[in-house]
Amino acid sequence: MKTKMKILDRYCRTADKKVMIDIAAGRVEDLYNDLDKYAPYRKKDLDQDLVEYLIDAVSEIGKEDFVIRFRFAVLADMDLRSRVQRSIHNYFQYLKVLELRELAKMTRSTFILFSIGIVLLFLSVWSNQKIAGYDGVITQVFAEGITVAAWVSLWNAITNFLINWVPHHQQLKMYERISNARIIFHEMVQGDQQQEDHSCFSQADEGDQGYSP
Repeated sequence: MKTKMKILDRYCRTADKKVMIDIAAGRVEDLYNDLDKYAPYRKKDLDQDLVEYLIDAVSEIGKEDFVIRFRFAVLADMDLRSRVQRSIHNYFQYLKVLELRELAKMTRSTFILFSIGIVLLFLSVWSNQKIAGYDGVITQVFAEGITVAAWVSLWNAITNFLINWVPHHQQLKMYERISNARIIFHEMVQGDQQQEDHSCFSQADEGDQGYSP
């Protein structure tokens, strides 16, 4: 619990006590992938480092409510701010869709393994009944092999579901939270506001002062 509180102490808080995930950038363009330098950034993907930072930050703060604060050296107009909000929402909705596909694939493979296991188990019971009283080694090995294969298939289906379901579910919830997060903007200027921002980080290490591309 103390470790959790120390982690949360590295973050600023809003007036209503929500954790503030800070992202500092020179311009809006810095938030986007620059592999295609000539594409308008409304068509570009978010910078991967930014995406990973948001995921890591939300994982770190756990169930705490949060907002995302963008601080730009160059003032962003309302149109640019709207694009940033849409980009965050759309990109993490896209990640959610990909995660849902992975969950569906995992569910299908689990169902297939479970079905195979059930079929093999019935076949094992049937074959053991048929060979009852026979002493043939090959027949016994065949029957035992079906039994082992049935339990292996069932075990893999159960462990696949139990082990993978929770991580997929957690990822889905995280992407949804980030996608729907409240986003605020702040222009980085000299003066009182800058001093206020600095004091907010007074208990943090230099490396914990938010994302900066």
